[in-house]
Amino acid sequence: MFSKEGTGQFLSSCVRDIRPSGIRAFFDLNATGGDTIALGVGEPDFVTPEKVREACIQALREGQTKYTSNAGLMELREELSAYFSSSFALSYDPEQEIIVTVGSSEAVDLALRAVIDPGDGVLIPAPSYIAYEPITHLHGGKIVEVAATAEEQFKLTPQALQAAITPHSKALMINYPCNPTGTVMTKQDWLPIAELIIKHNLVVISDEVYAELTYGRKHVSIASLPGMKERTIVISGFSKAFAMTGWRLGYACGPRELIAGMLKIHQYTAMCAPTIAQIAALESLRHGLAAKDEMMASYNERRKLFVAGLNAIGLTCHEPEGAFYAFPSIASTGMSSEQFALRLLEEAKVAVVPGHVFGSGGEGFIRCSYATSLVDLEKALERMGRFMRVMQPV
Repeated sequence: MFSKEGTGQFLSSCVRDIRPSGIRAFFDLNATGGDTIALGVGEPDFVTPEKVREACIQALREGQTKYTSNAGLMELREELSAYFSSSFALSYDPEQEIIVTVGSSEAVDLALRAVIDPGDGVLIPAPSYIAYEPITHLHGGKIVEVAATAEEQFKLTPQALQAAITPHSKALMINYPCNPTGTVMTKQDWLPIAELIIKHNLVVISDEVYAELTYGRKHVSIASLPGMKERTIVISGFSKAFAMTGWRLGYACGPRELIAGMLKIHQYTAMCAPTIAQIAALESLRHGLAAKDEMMASYNERRKLFVAGLNAIGLTCHEPEGAFYAFPSIASTGMSSEQFALRLLEEAKVAVVPGHVFGSGGEGFIRCSYATSLVDLEKALERMGRFMRVMQPV
């Protein structure tokens, strides 16, 4: 007979301690909400471009359904190498310094598993993407949040990083352009950070999945700074900028020893990324860059409208320079971010994500994705404005 715990008794304590995703929780609430405008989940409203879909259909007709090498199609890795060289001033050997993964999420998991031993400190700016903390926890890392404050436009500062570093610190997990804040780091922002990283001999895991989505300034990878390429794993994917979320195709670039370590894990867990998704990614790089740029221009138009609208209705919002998120303050309402998000969903039928799910630095804010139509963004602003006028602080 089972105890009162039932089959739950067999779960590891590590898994029991992990909280369910706060983003998915609000997504599930929205799924039953009828006429709700969803600004919660970070997914482009564009479909994958037709040329990419047609290339996959043709590949299926030709029977290209076998495994690829564990590291991914060599053609794709070669194209990624050329893309990084032309777009981000970074050179990677496609044979030994690039691995294709099942989305950028798997790449994050592989990178942390490859470099972290139980008890190692992992520095994570907060607020940041919600997956970093639980994945670190699963692999025995000790999570140390680094405050990235609204006063600093949510940028990682050398002062905050220095204050968080301990003798146990081994890795810095970063995500710029940032989810949820839309913050972009410049070369001048990175230079003192790089000095600290080298001084304290840290390895960097840099999630750059929004690198293509910047407005008014070009993305600068920390790996491009002197002394940083040899200690940085750069992670990205095709989900966001190429409208390929469901294809689950990402990649990691970095020092060959670290990529080899990630490949060891990958070959035993995922074997290889889906072949058809790799073919789609290859087509996107070869013939889909113009479509990517068109989508980015559309996001920029939406960004300007939505951020201006938020500020106009009393939800103060710094200007996001990347990704497709706005992160306005709700402090003036007197509510917690969760209270605000729940009431906004129930009373105004607008779904957003409460900021506290992105770490302690996110309390007092909400994340809104503007990767939806201008019509829906205008409706959402109208509903949110009405809500702000009539709601009473709790």
